[in-house]
Amino acid sequence: MKKSVIKIIITLIIFLIALLVPFQLKIVNNILFIIAYIIIGIEIVIEAIKNIFKGEILDENFLMTVATIGAFLIGEYPEAVAVMLFYEIGELFQEYAIDKSKKSITSLMNIRPDFANIYKDGNLVKVNPEEIKIGEEIIIKPGEKVPLDGIITEGSSMFDTSALTGESVPRNAKIGDVILSGFINQSSLIKIKVTKEFSESTVSKILDLVENASNKKSKSENFITKFAKYYTPIVVMLAVILAIIPPLFLPNYEFSKWIYRALSFLVVSCPCALVLSIPLSFFGGIGGASRKGILIKGGNYLEQLANIKSIVLDKTGTLTKGVFEVQKIYSKNYGEQELLEMVAYAENFSSHPIALSIKKAYKKKL
Repeated sequence: MKKSVIKIIITLIIFLIALLVPFQLKIVNNILFIIAYIIIGIEIVIEAIKNIFKGEILDENFLMTVATIGAFLIGEYPEAVAVMLFYEIGELFQEYAIDKSKKSITSLMNIRPDFANIYKDGNLVKVNPEEIKIGEEIIIKPGEKVPLDGIITEGSSMFDTSALTGESVPRNAKIGDVILSGFINQSSLIKIKVTKEFSESTVSKILDLVENASNKKSKSENFITKFAKYYTPIVVMLAVILAIIPPLFLPNYEFSKWIYRALSFLVVSCPCALVLSIPLSFFGGIGGASRKGILIKGGNYLEQLANIKSIVLDKTGTLTKGVFEVQKIYSKNYGEQELLEMVAYAENFSSHPIALSIKKAYKKKL
């Protein structure tokens, strides 16, 4: 994006100089327009040429190239640069919107492990999870994310599984239990034997699913893609007819004027805005939902949400965070504070949400 912004700014400066400064030789202005065009449009022209060899002729790159080079041929240098400049500004905004949505989506699933702990030469060292092989044993300290799927071989602990399952109550796991990457170890140091490589682990699969959420297209997106396949050739054909037919049958009409009109028609009728706007709106919707903590796996699911009339929810933790609070103490044979103190001490080493709420209500140091 930084590269695109620099390119647009440089082009805009050269374009304004060529447009506003009347040089003695007109050719100087035209050379400046050509330089501005090369800076802003050369990548689109190259892409259009590549696509022709691939058999993908009628895309937005081809249409923009034909329209702008045609403008140069009829002497409309400023318009050729302006059209390409506005197109690139539009592309920049689109790139920014997609980038922002991607960041929102990936931040929602902030479960990618940064490292794994293994013993090397008697010392505990941090390594990249991708370097760990199946069968190796890794150490997970309290507070750390589980980097790879595996089976507990030493110790037992409580795990926060909410990032994967949505379940707010921690899960207790012991020797022999399977734990998944993305869980967070809450209480004790444990050792696990790795059963899946990083690329096949649960966390990798989920991250891949999230990052490619936009690939699951809705009916609207599929329709507009099919529509563009028929629409684009028709537009090009009409532009050719508009450039050739009227000058042949109408008296005193110049070819250059009708070519100019045909090129204007081609730019205005370019379906790129139509083809991009629908996927972009779905991607924006997925990104916007993720900023609110809601993960939608694709445009097809987002479209289905429009038809929902009622929602059934099963348990606490689905819409709530599962964070409890002591509201009232009912005691018999003990004072309320005395009972609270005894229960707080009984729950001192527990990380269960209800135990945490009791310790919080006690307020004193245990």
